[in-house]
Amino acid sequence: MPINIPKKLPAGELLKEEKIFVMDEERATSQDIRPMNIIILNLMPEKERTELQLLRLLGNTPLQVDVTFMNMATHESKNVSKSHLDQFYTTFEQIKHRRFDGMIITGAPIEHLEFEDVNYWEEMTCIMDWTKDNVTSVMHICWGAQAALYHHYGIGKFELPKKCSGVFTHRLSDPTINLSRGFNDEFRAPHSRYTSVSIEDIEKDPRLYVLAKSEDAGAFIILSKDNKHIMITGHLEYDATTLAEEYARDLKKGIDIDVPANYFPNDDPSQEPLNTWRSHTHLLFSNWLNYYVYQETPYVWE
Repeated sequence: MPINIPKKLPAGELLKEEKIFVMDEERATSQDIRPMNIIILNLMPEKERTELQLLRLLGNTPLQVDVTFMNMATHESKNVSKSHLDQFYTTFEQIKHRRFDGMIITGAPIEHLEFEDVNYWEEMTCIMDWTKDNVTSVMHICWGAQAALYHHYGIGKFELPKKCSGVFTHRLSDPTINLSRGFNDEFRAPHSRYTSVSIEDIEKDPRLYVLAKSEDAGAFIILSKDNKHIMITGHLEYDATTLAEEYARDLKKGIDIDVPANYFPNDDPSQEPLNTWRSHTHLLFSNWLNYYVYQETPYVWE
């Protein structure tokens, strides 16, 4: 089934080239189908790239998905045109009266800041509080996961001695949990962050469950036991070349950075990296949409 996206969204043509089934809003309204309404709070600076990555995954399921993009009203994005935001994005004030079946809160390159020092933290907390009664299930990615752990469960982040960058092996705790249906007992996934969270603190909290973790990258997939929150500390949505581009960007800035671990063939940055996590990425998003959104959300919000 297709994803419904705004007409003329640049990612739409790229998705069609990849044979992802997309449908614009005008066509979608002519179908007598109740789509899943998903809102994406896109905090990443390169918004169009993140749009493409997430839409590619949401479009690979049997469900019809109606996507709304949201950005922060209290923060000025510098890496995307104002016209793009005006045409394709909404703000919290414009949608807070609505209810959504699912929500994705992306990462953001602001790990060096304390949460309260982020210029949009107050707005962010308002949005996270709003989700309690207005969204069936929320997927939080990277910094978004750390923000959720801090705001909802009081679990803070800490700075790492060096950047956690690379593709790491993770061990699954329980393959019978719906989110991990079809997963291998061990699987690989990318990480790119300077901070982490305490796996011990998470495991001590009776409201949370660590579904997957890595000896090198720590807690990776964390579930709230009420299925309301799914927190992913890495970046399964990344393209094959994303870590390479981040590495080149950091080198250009003069940052002392290690080669992303277990990523380039033979750890040689001159070689083309391969995507070794794609299948589990699609499984994760498909399972989330089916078991945590579609199966749980009301047909008509009261």
